[in-house]
Amino acid sequence: MIRGLAALLAALFGIVAVPAGALECRDVVFEGQRYTTCEVDPAADDLRTFLTGGDGRTLGSFSTVEAAAGRPLLFAMNAGMYHADRAPVGLYVEDGREVRGIVTAEGPGNFGLLPNGVLCIGDGRARVIESRAFAADPPACRYATQSGPMLVIGGDLHPRFLPDSTSRYVRNGVGTSADGTRAVFAISAAPVTFWEFGRLFRDGLGLPDALYLDGSVSRLHAPSIGRSDRGVRMGPIVGVLGE
Repeated sequence: MIRGLAALLAALFGIVAVPAGALECRDVVFEGQRYTTCEVDPAADDLRTFLTGGDGRTLGSFSTVEAAAGRPLLFAMNAGMYHADRAPVGLYVEDGREVRGIVTAEGPGNFGLLPNGVLCIGDGRARVIESRAFAADPPACRYATQSGPMLVIGGDLHPRFLPDSTSRYVRNGVGTSADGTRAVFAISAAPVTFWEFGRLFRDGLGLPDALYLDGSVSRLHAPSIGRSDRGVRMGPIVGVLGE
């Protein structure tokens, strides 16, 4: 039913629908803006976060992640904001180990523009959860990363977003279905506003919860469509490993 709704929304709003199944990346157009989306099935795809290698050093790039894993990296994206030393700003969990705790206080920059949120991956599901709700009743996450602001919260756009905003950046983020069985990552081809980016997830992709991952450092690795962005050392990374 959820995928059927997404397909209907796609037809109404002019976005190319992403079919059901395992990982698929494609270019789409929504309300005149171009994006690349990668849809992940958390039950079928090995979706996880990456930060450091066996030597404790920050991996920082898609090629380094792939080399450290010893398996092909089928999809990857920068996965949240980080400090100058590339340590995560907020909650970060890798393979069940909490590396950094959750931050629920309001603060400067996009991360502190509450509500912000957490991408929680575990038990064949992936969910975007508002940070204070997460802290009040922490779910079991094998992998998790915190970022902000939320783009969509329970079907509503972030209350601070303005339809006439002039703040435009290349942006990337992730949205999930209410039951956690569908996760879609997206990156814009050109600078967009938060309002436009939130509407992509809510009205174009039919997803009730979505999280902003970053802006000017946004990068995507999608070899199935011949793309692997370079040019900046990253902190947390989220991706899908192949066999």
